[in-house]
Amino acid sequence: MKTALIVFLIFMIVTFFYGGNINISQGSIFDGEPYLAVNPSNPRHIVIAWLGYIDSTRARIKTRVSFDAGNTWSNINLIDHVNPFYGSADPSLDFDNNGNVYLCYIDFNRFRFSGAVYVRKSVDGGLTWGNPVEVINAHSEQGKFPIDRPWISIDRSGGVYDGYIYVTTMNPTVFGPLSPPYHPYLTVSADGGNSFGQWSHLDTLNWLAGNFIPQPMPTPSVSSDGTFNAVYPSLVFTQNSQSQFILVSSNDGGNSFAYHSVFSTPRLLQDSVAKKGYLLRTDPSNADHRAFFYIDNLYGDFDIFMRESFDKGATLSEGVRINDDPIGNNRMQDLLWADFDTNGDLAVSWRDRRNGADSTYSTSYEIWGAVRLKNSADFFTNFRISDTLVAYDSILARSGNDFMSVKLMNDTLNAAWGDTRDGRLNIWFQRMAISQVVTSIDPSSGNKIGVADKFLVYQNYPNPFNPSTTISYDLPRSSRVRVIIYDVRGDLLKTIVNGNQSAGRHSVIWDGRDENGIQAGSGIYFYRIISSGFSQTRKMLLIK
Repeated sequence: MKTALIVFLIFMIVTFFYGGNINISQGSIFDGEPYLAVNPSNPRHIVIAWLGYIDSTRARIKTRVSFDAGNTWSNINLIDHVNPFYGSADPSLDFDNNGNVYLCYIDFNRFRFSGAVYVRKSVDGGLTWGNPVEVINAHSEQGKFPIDRPWISIDRSGGVYDGYIYVTTMNPTVFGPLSPPYHPYLTVSADGGNSFGQWSHLDTLNWLAGNFIPQPMPTPSVSSDGTFNAVYPSLVFTQNSQSQFILVSSNDGGNSFAYHSVFSTPRLLQDSVAKKGYLLRTDPSNADHRAFFYIDNLYGDFDIFMRESFDKGATLSEGVRINDDPIGNNRMQDLLWADFDTNGDLAVSWRDRRNGADSTYSTSYEIWGAVRLKNSADFFTNFRISDTLVAYDSILARSGNDFMSVKLMNDTLNAAWGDTRDGRLNIWFQRMAISQVVTSIDPSSGNKIGVADKFLVYQNYPNPFNPSTTISYDLPRSSRVRVIIYDVRGDLLKTIVNGNQSAGRHSVIWDGRDENGIQAGSGIYFYRIISSGFSQTRKMLLIK
């Protein structure tokens, strides 16, 4: 009987590791612009929003929610227009500290030069949505139509401005050519999304976006200390002889701002169809840590880069290339996204063409990612998120598929993106424990992390076990160590070690219980040991 159970459980874990991507949207016309959010109080609660057509005329925002880590999903929810002649675009989502989830999007008609950005609140986890609340109107600033590409970011710091909702926007192109100057915009709600205050320009004298970038998109993120941050592009020759990215911050709820230059560059990304979006992220485990992700052609083709600051943006590092295909291999990467886990681990994703046939945008592609653990100097080896090499489809040259989305929570990566494997653009979802893709790094392999000694993790004993088992490992030197237990779905069960340990052999016992003292059932589990940039994961079998 136990032999049969072991065979079954091994089959289950193989299925989990190699399970296919899930088609979330299942549309027949066009689905794009996915945005994914995970409840910070419940990592099994996932909400996805996207732009989708139900006929060939106007797009609507669609949402789905899962309360069991993506195993099952609600029916597709169609968000009503505020005007029957409007179409919708650009959804984004965020949770507050109370489990409420907020949906931000545009509803507009470009031929009538009308519309606005709206926010809806859901108090039941995303199953239903409240009435739309206007954030900023197309005519809020005459002739500027400041309603394009809204992003929502909510303060969950627990501080004075906890619950503040920040929405950033920019000038559009869909209403035709606009006269300069162009601006990034910010609008804030101080009452949980019931109303939004007066909009403001995020740029200012000596930190202007300028006259040459018609859509200076701000990308926002709120730090764990409640500081609002955003980055926007600028090209003003009296400010800087080169184009630059500017970081703007506010520690008083958006009433006043401080500015720093992220970096300047003489290089321009000329490709007209590549999705060249950039992204700012803040580290929940370190209020001083910001990371900025962007695309650069430093080595001749488009690569994914990151710069980061550990002093709130006062100084930033040089750019680090994240995709690890051969440098200068004439393969384009785009469609980037990134997210920090609450413990400071970092995941980055993008659309990758290393296995495509040529150097152009219109070649076969996959979705890839990379992970860097907190306090590590380097990213681990890149891994594939999508399970198919997808042939290029001309629909990807259209607008409405400019971003993908990932969320890293409890060392589990949730990813949503659009691809055309079925002959139409649909939204796909994948959930994976990063223990699946992060393995130990041997310094002799060239992936140097600054640790020159051997880090060893032994197979637990006994294995299979009941009721407890011993986990052992060798540390090359004193360091901070985490030993964590996962279930077969990649959900964190228990942290059994989290602190500094001396060099040498260490052993710890897991008694089969989770953080709440509840006994785990029969099945395959994993233990992961992380130390000084090293990580190893092994599986173990509990049989009752």
